[in-house]
Amino acid sequence: MTDADYMERALLHAGRGRGRTSPNPVVGALVVSDGVVVASGYHERAGEAHAEVRALDAAGPRARGATLYSTLEPCCHTGRTGPCTERIVAAGIRRVVAAVRDPNPRVAGGGFAALRARGIEVVAGVMEEEAARANQPFFTWTREGRPFVTLKIALSRDGRVAAGRGVRTAITGPASDRHVHRDRAETDAIGIGVGSVLTDNPLLTARGAWRERPLTRVVFDRSLRTPPSARLFSTLTAGPVIVCTLANAVDGEAAVALRGAGAQVEGIRGNFLPEALRRLGELGVTSLILEGGPALHGSAWRACLVDRVQLYIGQRALGVDGVPWLDGGTFSLRALSRVGTRWLGGDLLIEGDVHGPH
Repeated sequence: MTDADYMERALLHAGRGRGRTSPNPVVGALVVSDGVVVASGYHERAGEAHAEVRALDAAGPRARGATLYSTLEPCCHTGRTGPCTERIVAAGIRRVVAAVRDPNPRVAGGGFAALRARGIEVVAGVMEEEAARANQPFFTWTREGRPFVTLKIALSRDGRVAAGRGVRTAITGPASDRHVHRDRAETDAIGIGVGSVLTDNPLLTARGAWRERPLTRVVFDRSLRTPPSARLFSTLTAGPVIVCTLANAVDGEAAVALRGAGAQVEGIRGNFLPEALRRLGELGVTSLILEGGPALHGSAWRACLVDRVQLYIGQRALGVDGVPWLDGGTFSLRALSRVGTRWLGGDLLIEGDVHGPH
């Protein structure tokens, strides 16, 4: 087997931590001796042992003289856990193969340098793109200070989002709904505009899918029209509700009422949406699904704040009286890369990246 073969296996282990490690990355590791995988590990939760340490613990004395494969550069600093580089040296690892450099400024090549300084052979860049793609939220949050944003929308076959203004309209079927809730179970936060609150009054929870961590719900509401009676305030046991509004509204009666309902009200200064996303990044939100509506989607798209797009196309046509998604010319599938399609029951899911994995 080649280094790429082993790294592919390490990436499969990394995926076992999806939805559980934020704000840390997902990482998988293998210990290989004489062509045999003697141990594996993955990062299970933030604050717990890293993937390399779990693999080394499982390998025990079999790690001496072996090769360690890791989907991310081993850390060289002390955070909630100690530096992985020291454990690698102490275990007697002869060679380290890593997929991608850690963008965290506290690492950023320092892990590789520390290992080489102790006489360990380091090979970096094996399946680099695949590993970076697996950690797009972590990379975006670390480098840009905001969450990785997925724009999600359900469209009729003629490109409409609702039968009329203010009309709650079912467009997709059960298979699409299950897929949406599985995605919700793995993201840090769901975001909607106040118009979606007033029209749909959603719960914004992950239903029918197991989720270990609290799910943050975000309402973008410049003028604080969100009613304290909104249904999402009945789901605070599922996670916090953050209402982002203009800074001059945080002390008004509407803000007081929302705090009384359980909301965390964040006042935003400057360019509203980019600064709101930056504030969410400060709060530790690394991934965000924007579920609506068209005004919020249009603002995010025009501001180049969207990293991934998910279009759920239903079979139903809503006609000329239906509400269009975005203004003509605002969005084009040609703007996406790595576009994939699949059927979810009778609905077509189209997914694609806006930015590359780095």
